[in-house]
Amino acid sequence: MPELPEVEILVRHLRPLIQGKTVREVNVRRAKSLRGTKENTFKKALTGARFTGLTRRGKYLLFELRPKGARDSFQMLGHLGMTGRMYLQPKGADLAKHAAVVLALGRHDFVFEDTRYFGRLTLDLSSIDALGPEPLSENFTVDYFHGQLKRSAQPIKVKLLDQTLVAGIGNIYAGEALFHSGISPRRQSRRLARAQTALLLENVQRILSDAIALGRKEGRAFLLWQLSRLDGGGGRAFCRLREGRSALPRLRDSDQAHRSGRSQRVFLPEMPARLR
Repeated sequence: MPELPEVEILVRHLRPLIQGKTVREVNVRRAKSLRGTKENTFKKALTGARFTGLTRRGKYLLFELRPKGARDSFQMLGHLGMTGRMYLQPKGADLAKHAAVVLALGRHDFVFEDTRYFGRLTLDLSSIDALGPEPLSENFTVDYFHGQLKRSAQPIKVKLLDQTLVAGIGNIYAGEALFHSGISPRRQSRRLARAQTALLLENVQRILSDAIALGRKEGRAFLLWQLSRLDGGGGRAFCRLREGRSALPRLRDSDQAHRSGRSQRVFLPEMPARLR
């Protein structure tokens, strides 16, 4: 599933392409992708509205639109799910088989394509109400992070995936941050010392920032590669692209950890001696 860096890169890519564009027609090809919003309500709100901004909150895209003749704007929430893509293509070009929502913007169409239909494009913003602080913001401090971890007996890998703790971190980047911090993904959150929490926070921020910077440098090729990664293998692929094949950590046999009612693939790195 695309995580914070992938969504941030997509936001920066799309923002200048849709800024100021007016939605002339709305084609909903799969109503399920509007979860939380009725199709008629969605079409009525968007038709004639103009894009005035695009930001990110956690793993969500927040589109800002202003209806024609109105002073106030409204927001549309986008989520890529596991296989979602959002892009512009020339008007009249053949649509992908799994194009779920198409917005006519004049010479181009905005397309939300989703093969497995776990993503959504909706006016329902309730999904972001309970999100924790952004990991790259000033609100994500050691005091806050350590205080939250001390209240939890969950494995630290599972806790990092809790979007009410911190927004936007997923399986791939949580695994990388823990590896670089020398912390087992199975360690109970409340057992982390403050120094370990501080190091983990530092690595979370560094790894997310590095991924965003790499995406900006590599451009479209990086974006397409990132969004096509398979969950569970992307962490190693990211290391290979960034550091070179010889820099890959050696991995012991993968294991299955069952936590919080879900099964997730955990890779157990052979830690360098200095991190043990």
